[in-house]
Amino acid sequence: MACRTMEMFAAFGFAEQIEQEAYWVNEVAFWKPDAQRPEHIERNGIVQDTEDGLSEFPHVILNQARVHDRYLEHMRNSPSRMEVDYSRSVVSVTPSKNDGSAVVEIERTDPDHSGQTERVTARYVVGCDGARSVVRKSIGRVLHGDSANQAWGVMDVLAVSDFPDIRRKSAIQSSSEGNVLIIPREGGYLVRFYVEMDKLTENERVASKQITVEHVIAAAQRIMKPFTLEVKDVVWWSVYEIGQRICDKYDNVFESGPERPLPSIFIAGDACHTHSPKAGQGMNFSMQDTFNLGWKLAAVLRGQAIPELLHTYSEERQVVAQDLIDFDREWAKMFSDRPKDSASGEGVDPKAFQQYFVKKGRFTAGTETHYRPSMIRGADTWQNLAQGFVIGMRLHSAPVIRQADAKPMHLGHVARADGRWRLYAFAGANDLGSGAFSAIQNLCDFLTTASESPLKQYTSKFADIDAVFDCRVIFQQSHCDVAEQDLPLLFRPRKGKFGLIDYEKVFCPDLKSGLDIFDLRNIDREQGCLVVVRPDQHIAHVLPLTAHTELAAFFDAFMIRESDQN
Repeated sequence: MACRTMEMFAAFGFAEQIEQEAYWVNEVAFWKPDAQRPEHIERNGIVQDTEDGLSEFPHVILNQARVHDRYLEHMRNSPSRMEVDYSRSVVSVTPSKNDGSAVVEIERTDPDHSGQTERVTARYVVGCDGARSVVRKSIGRVLHGDSANQAWGVMDVLAVSDFPDIRRKSAIQSSSEGNVLIIPREGGYLVRFYVEMDKLTENERVASKQITVEHVIAAAQRIMKPFTLEVKDVVWWSVYEIGQRICDKYDNVFESGPERPLPSIFIAGDACHTHSPKAGQGMNFSMQDTFNLGWKLAAVLRGQAIPELLHTYSEERQVVAQDLIDFDREWAKMFSDRPKDSASGEGVDPKAFQQYFVKKGRFTAGTETHYRPSMIRGADTWQNLAQGFVIGMRLHSAPVIRQADAKPMHLGHVARADGRWRLYAFAGANDLGSGAFSAIQNLCDFLTTASESPLKQYTSKFADIDAVFDCRVIFQQSHCDVAEQDLPLLFRPRKGKFGLIDYEKVFCPDLKSGLDIFDLRNIDREQGCLVVVRPDQHIAHVLPLTAHTELAAFFDAFMIRESDQN
């Protein structure tokens, strides 16, 4: 789980559980052929896995099934009490030619109804059904790309070894026997090995090689000489071939231009992009797909946003996935290549391999995703007001102090995966939130009273004031210097059946630790700014606190006024 994935887990409320259970990837060791004895390997260096300050969360390793457990638990405990039904299999998906819906043919797989079929008419269908996706085939999408014609074995084992980095992520290049990637697993004993096996000829499939787990173990033992590897138990193993493939679009709309039809069927994850597992991006990247799509579908289904919003899913995710494919192709090539031969000059320099890993650290951590301008991603006009909050990228959280109770926390952790937009108002140097010359007070007056205010336009009069837009303020002063009675009522809202006051909307820098969020994220201290954050934690806009008209216009481009909703 990359750092960015852990940030998403925080929005679902189970990041701490994952942290406690997982193996933490703190360092990566690189091994190359011994200069004196090329048939042996020697350590080439150890690097820090992720740079300091990249995220408040670590890069961790955990069984994917445990992540599924946490999501399923979150679903069961949600208001919908949702459960997954595993006793059905999708046969086909057929888009309707009339109303834009889709008909899904489903086969029952439970013993009492095996072979029976059902038909469901759905407004929207999302296919997260893997590289052999039935949904993708049903809408005529194709994975484009090629294979590297290289077989790899992967195994989770309990083993005894004198290899000194057996509990450290390690990339090993041997002179002639191939390469190994070692991934320690959670629990202190289990270790995963990715082991380079045979080259495949063109059009040859890995199954034809009839590779056994004994072959994989023997190859690992040869590569790791002079160190020993005694495998006591194989928990799981498989063989695969590397390939990088991607669809040119992630929905069922083949037309382009303003008059194109609206999408109703979507694909995500391996259904629309596949790549090698050694960069650890498969599940991580796929969850970014569905986090991006999920809030958009919810907003459209609730009648909060126009259906055209759904075009942005493929537009945003396909582009960044292509970047992943390009990176993975280069990474897999370097990993499978032989160490550079001084005589012929062929192969990859082990030092260059290590440097490439460090250079691409932000990418593999998942924090480099940068969406282009669109109806939900504003222009960079006022980016200078908050240079550390890059428009189009995820909100890079930072420490703050909650004013009401002096609790140290991270600003980004206040946002849950609940479909709400976040408006973070960073106050100017002399602004304490009250008075005729207060930009914060004027912003609050606009948001609560102006007819064109997003809060007035898109929030039901029967809902809490923060039901659609969660507004928070961050002052520059110490929390001791901010008087609660002087705060605008928007940051002390009365909510719920009893009209209770929400005291958790106001924050200040963590001055005691010296980690001032205004300095960490390079926020203009004189003017302050307003940072608009999407429900998937990506920054949609940075605006001056006085840009009330621009704020209203941004949301008016894709949101539906409460008065226009049925």
